[in-house]
Order: sequence, then structure tokens, then C-alpha cells
Amino acid sequence: MPRPLDHARRAELLAGVIAYIADHGLVELSLRPLADYLGTSSRMLIHYFGSKEAMLVAALETQRPDIGALFTDVDDVDTLRDRLGGAFALNTRGAAGASLRVLLQVLGAACVPDSPFRAYADSAVRVVVDAIAAALHRVDPALEDPESAATLLVSGIRGLIQDWWITGDTDRVDRATRRLIETALPPPS
Repeated sequence: MPRPLDHARRAELLAGVIAYIADHGLVELSLRPLADYLGTSSRMLIHYFGSKEAMLVAALETQRPDIGALFTDVDDVDTLRDRLGGAFALNTRGAAGASLRVLLQVLGAACVPDSPFRAYADSAVRVVVDAIAAALHRVDPALEDPESAATLLVSGIRGLIQDWWITGDTDRVDRATRRLIETALPPPS
């Protein structure tokens, strides 16, 4: 008879997976060193999650913020500008940075044909694009293509966050982020 899952331990392991990948990276992720880091065995990780990929997706799911909620009450361009700039600052300087650093690695891995991360990555991108597109539509119902503007913002900000992590050039990346947001948003009414 299989051992029942300890849900508290599973949650603890998932939090540790994010911390480990943020520090060590996804590229050469191996279960044995991860298990050592987590104080368990690779066999127990498979028991809890089924596969390395399923474990990573489960860990990411626990970290996914409710992006929709961040933009639900946005109905003017100034608030949208502030939320977008705030999201950039949070993801480069706040606690959410570790999760996003892992997400960026998963998005890269999802580009490989038949990637086990493709569905998760597609959903992660779609959720953010849809939330910002809906906010753009509320801000300016006459905006011709809010989805493409949201895609520009999401992809651009994601790239700028990656640039900042690689270069550490806060001043240049902050200026570029403000410029991207100003360019993609409709003018204030």
C-alpha cells in the first residue's frame, strides 16, 4: 500500500524547490543534489511529485501571483502606469524575484520542442497578457489592439527584468522600462 502524502511536507518541499532553482539554476537540475538540499531523497521527491518536471510545475504554481487581481481595478492610464512600473520594481528588487527568475528559466526551457513546460509557460504568459489587455481596454475602449499592446508590455518588461539580472545596470534598465511603458500606453485623457 503506497504511503499517503504528507501535504505539509509537500508544501515545504515546493518552497524549497523554488529557492534551490533560484540559487542553482534549472539547466543542470538533478534530483539527487536537490533532494540533499531539501533534506530528503530523490525517491521521496518522485513519490510526492511523479517526475522532476511535475515537481517544478507544482512549485511554480504555488508561487504564481494573482496577476488578474493586480489589474482588475485599473480604470485609468495613470494607475496602469503605476502598476506596471511597480510590477517591474517588485520583480527585480522584491521577494517575488526568486519566483520570476525561476519562471524565466522555465519559459526558456519551454521553447524546446515537446517541452514538458510548454503548457505551463503558455498559461503563465497568457494570464498576464489577458489581464493587462483587459485593463488597457478599460482605460481606452477605442484602443485598436489592446492584446498586442499588452504583449509588448509583458514581453518587454520580462526582457528588461532579465537584462537587469544579467547586467545589474539599474539606472539604464529603469529608464528603458519607463520608456517602454510610456510608449505602449495610450496618452492620459
